[in-house]
Amino acid sequence: MTDKRSTSADYVTAFATGWPEQEPHLMVLSLTTHKGVQDFAFTREQALLVAKTMKETADRLAKPRTG
Repeated sequence: MTDKRSTSADYVTAFATGWPEQEPHLMVLSLTTHKGVQDFAFTREQALLVAKTMKETADRLAKPRTG
């Protein structure tokens, strides 16, 4: 099976986090794009790793152009 990934990305227009009452050990991240809402469930360890990785990546992003 070949995994075909798109070479473009959808912009996130909104997001939310929370956890299901029945499963308080999971974090749910909801991402909204023009295509709709997609929910992702993470364990605590996964959520912390994602947060760390996103911060490291964001710190390396170029500054926005002004003018």
